Amino acid sequence: MTLQIQTIAVVLLVFIAGCTGAGGPALDTGTTASSTATPTTTATTQATQTVAPVNGSLDVHFINVGQSVSTLLVAPNGETMLIDTGDFRDDGEHVLSYLQAHEIDRIDYLVTSHSDADHIGGNAAVIDYFETQADGIGAVYDPGITSTSQTYEAYLDAIEQHDVPLYRTQTGDEIQMGSVTSQVLSPPEGYLANEDRNENSIVLMTQFGSTGFLFTGDAEHEAEEYLVDTYGSQLHATVLKTGHHGSGGSTTAPFLAAVQPNVAVVSSAYDSQYGHPNEETLSRLAAQSVPTYWTATHGTIVFESDGQQVTIRTQRDAPTDPTQLREGTAVEPGTTGDVSARTTITTDGTVSTLTPVATDGGTETETEFETPAASLAVADVHADAAGADTDNLNDEYIVFENTGSETLDISGWTVSDAAGRTYTFPSGSTLATGATVTLHTGTGTDTSTDYYWGSGSAIWNNGGDTITVTDNTGGVVVEETY
Repeated sequence: MTLQIQTIAVVLLVFIAGCTGAGGPALDTGTTASSTATPTTTATTQATQTVAPVNGSLDVHFINVGQSVSTLLVAPNGETMLIDTGDFRDDGEHVLSYLQAHEIDRIDYLVTSHSDADHIGGNAAVIDYFETQADGIGAVYDPGITSTSQTYEAYLDAIEQHDVPLYRTQTGDEIQMGSVTSQVLSPPEGYLANEDRNENSIVLMTQFGSTGFLFTGDAEHEAEEYLVDTYGSQLHATVLKTGHHGSGGSTTAPFLAAVQPNVAVVSSAYDSQYGHPNEETLSRLAAQSVPTYWTATHGTIVFESDGQQVTIRTQRDAPTDPTQLREGTAVEPGTTGDVSARTTITTDGTVSTLTPVATDGGTETETEFETPAASLAVADVHADAAGADTDNLNDEYIVFENTGSETLDISGWTVSDAAGRTYTFPSGSTLATGATVTLHTGTGTDTSTDYYWGSGSAIWNNGGDTITVTDNTGGVVVEETY
């Protein structure tokens, strides 16, 4: 399949609530199963119920993938869920190595929290591997907002090539793995924040016995506000995966007050160029005395739940006081080695009763993934300057175009090559719809249409390179290899 950046039409099967089975979701055969549940708005009290004992254990692995995230769930019945697959620069290497080392031969549920390339970097490789060398992928779950990156294109190509079911997933949907229930709390129908990809991450509440795990993707304050308004104190979870790698716009005080986690997890790089985790976020966690584990210093983190107790195991022993996280020693992504038990959490034997927003149940249908209103694309690459590259640096350039329908504010956005050299657009940089901007390698005076990297040597390899653009929150906007 060739992905057209501006006209993406993908035939989807809408998610069926309550689907089960290691072979993937069962499809509705014709009737629409409508839910009678009603939305909860401004919930202020926590509805709880005593939970019957469960058998076996749920294992939740936060894999150390650097400035990215990938989480593996293994249910007592052997079914597996993989949420995200790491950064595009790793092409799934760290994740696949981990899955193979733990003898995972099938992914029943592959959940794409959202389409940024630092979360779907290994999607194509994981799908290809399990469909050709292992026992397959049951189905893929996606919030339905597209990206213009080649990583996203490769992901959709792999889905089509191997005929893997793809489900648009929103509030009220549910994934059942035996006695483990994962409810989709966000995004709502109609989306949030003008279809911002981070704010419309799939948010899952996974419950096993009286233990709960809240997975938030890159959700920030608008998604958190929606969750608090909709579910209130029903959000209480044993373990919270902090939103957006612990960014300053995530894990807000009202959200923390609703979730009241026993423990939090941050997945980001030790030397994150975005300053993740943000010190203000860590201060908010510290103010509520939430022990916090960081993949950058604890390595891979594994939670084992028996339904009432959760044992925490990590590759390294490191501080868990949020204000002291950076005092730990860095653990490189992909580091192998066993995990050791650090502590055990015991719950009170009750669990929140979440009231999902009503959905139409989900008959098979055709729909389109939503195209972002404003999109940045690489319109031209001129890597081979006339004459000697070093003598004609301003003839080496990249042309970017706003292919969307809204003006883009690219202030603080960063352009980088495969070697990690970076340029940041200055404050006040905007790009009108349909307009282009040229980024020259050499020096000059910036204008509204031409910017200058200021490099004294060539940046872009004539034989091929990777252009990556990230916004000022660290989200990947463009990732293109020429």
